[in-house]
Amino acid sequence: MDNLILIAVSFTAGLLMRRFSRMPEQTPLAMNAFIIYVSLPAMVLFYLHGLDFSPAMFLPASMPWLTFGLSALFFVVVGRLLKLPRATVGSLILCGGLGNTSFFGFPMIEAFYGKQGIAHGIIIDQLGSFMVVSILGVTVAGVYSHGSADARSIVKRVLLFPSFIALIAAVLLNDVAYPDWFLNLIRRLSDMLAPMALFSVGFQFNPGHIGKSRNTLALGLAFKLAVVPAVMFLVYVMVAGMHGLPARITIFEAAMPTMITGGIIAAEHRLDPPLANLMVSLGLLVSFVTLAIWTLLLGGV
Repeated sequence: MDNLILIAVSFTAGLLMRRFSRMPEQTPLAMNAFIIYVSLPAMVLFYLHGLDFSPAMFLPASMPWLTFGLSALFFVVVGRLLKLPRATVGSLILCGGLGNTSFFGFPMIEAFYGKQGIAHGIIIDQLGSFMVVSILGVTVAGVYSHGSADARSIVKRVLLFPSFIALIAAVLLNDVAYPDWFLNLIRRLSDMLAPMALFSVGFQFNPGHIGKSRNTLALGLAFKLAVVPAVMFLVYVMVAGMHGLPARITIFEAAMPTMITGGIIAAEHRLDPPLANLMVSLGLLVSFVTLAIWTLLLGGV
């Protein structure tokens, strides 16, 4: 419940600051830079450290990877059929392929399934979402923002992306005990990500953009909140034979709205920022209803 209150307060604060012009228009640029270069790497170092990489983890953890691949395939094809701008296709791939499996996902798991479900969510988030956004997310952003798939520049972008560097460091230091001062530092820096990101999303939220992006927004939200979990249900329950709480949490996490960091990366690379912001903000609001529906549908799994 505390996290849900934080979501509401941070998002509303951003709305109010913009409404009453209490902060400059460039505020989200500075906040997003802090998130990308400071808070996100700190979060990777904090949550990935000491993780026990066992084989049983990899089936549910594969869901974010499969989701991103599905998103790329779907929106590349749809983009060509509908002749969508390149930046819009890139934005849809990122926003449709990256789910908010941690900050929003964990409290929603606890609300619908209890604390015992959070462990499964952590596995999906740390072995799946974190790595997908650091590797595939940055790659797609680089490809679609530059107009050409220059392999050298894309590899350089991935290798130099702060959270990817932090990911490599966390894996290499997995068995090394962090000093208490460093542990407290990265924990406090990572705690800043969610409120700052939600404030930034709220500050940039502009209902006037809905009309301009109505069709692509509806397409993106329908894909992320309905198509993705439906396909993951077929893959993991009907084909792979998963059942019980692990299966329910895997599909539930697949139904999460767009990852805030994914929207920020899209905006930072100028991939249709208004659409990316609406995917994050409206996705959060709509998902309160869609997640309740998915919980009912998954009751017998």
